[in-house]
Amino acid sequence: MTELFDVAAIGNAIVDVIAPADEGFIAGEGLSRGAMTLVDEARGRELYARMAPGVETSGGSAANTVAGLSSLGARTAFLGKVADDQLGEVFAHDLRAIGAHFPSQPLRGGPATARCLVNVTPDGQRTMCTFLGASVEFTDDDIDPAVIEQASIVYLEGYLFDAEAARRAFAKAAGLARASGRMIALTLSDGFVVERHRAALLGFISSQVDLLFANEA
Repeated sequence: MTELFDVAAIGNAIVDVIAPADEGFIAGEGLSRGAMTLVDEARGRELYARMAPGVETSGGSAANTVAGLSSLGARTAFLGKVADDQLGEVFAHDLRAIGAHFPSQPLRGGPATARCLVNVTPDGQRTMCTFLGASVEFTDDDIDPAVIEQASIVYLEGYLFDAEAARRAFAKAAGLARASGRMIALTLSDGFVVERHRAALLGFISSQVDLLFANEA
């Protein structure tokens, strides 16, 4: 089958809020410096109200990778779940504006579009608090076989592995990719993903993954 995409990524569809912060703010809010912590919507709103003025931009680990690849001229696609709300529209617009294919349908009647609150200290370290919202509603029904089968590399975001429905989506995508002779790549994303799902990840990596991304931790 003809390859329409160099990379098709599957991950959390998140809008990033990036703001400067000092060490006192990080400590005062009880944040885990340099890590990503999951928060509920109420805590997200509370922290957002206390953050310094920032920049809001579409993001998420795999979506950021797609943006970078698109800027280098790669043909890209992204599969992820947003809500039928203003931030969801912003996310979809931003991806399509950079030339990425984004066929995913928005969630209606569920949680709001995900957002990640990123506090950056003067040394460049980023501390993230993430409300996952609609992004974790991604299921195997959201896998577009035509996208997976026509991508040279299928890139999976480890953060999304935290949701059971998303793990089923990963398995479906991997099966489609393998049947079409495509390469499967996985990023482990964060230490907490490995700590929570080590056995499942080891099984998935050994049976499905061709290219694994990880940092020293």
